[in-house]
Amino acid sequence: MTTTAPVADARALGRAHYAARGVLEHFLALHGLTFQQQLTLRAALTADVPRTPDDLVGQIRGDVKADPADIRAAIDVLLDRRLLVADGAHLRPTEAGRELTAAVGAQTAPVTARIWGGIPAEDLAAAGRVLALVTERADAELAALTE
Repeated sequence: MTTTAPVADARALGRAHYAARGVLEHFLALHGLTFQQQLTLRAALTADVPRTPDDLVGQIRGDVKADPADIRAAIDVLLDRRLLVADGAHLRPTEAGRELTAAVGAQTAPVTARIWGGIPAEDLAAAGRVLALVTERADAELAALTE
């Protein structure tokens, strides 16, 4: 008996995204953090240079197409919780922000390893190429729709 591999399509992509996001959100909730707050904090932590609030809004909006007002609200929560701190016009992660990100990373690492473990490198490379192309095309279509 032969089985055909499922075809990658928008539904399969969405299901994979939300399944993985659900796992992450479980651990974020343990720390009182939302997905958007985590994205914003991680963007500040991984930036090569300190970012302004507008820089972070632009990056997160570009990455997940979120409403700028929601991203600004996430920044406000991170500032209120002292996970980010204003340094002039820039935002910098605090030690508490670094520790929280590290704690979530440590909690999710074994689950992530089980989810991704054993997938052949060539399959991951092929999926990466397809996802990059889908992202590029969808970004172009969204840009055309919002011009």
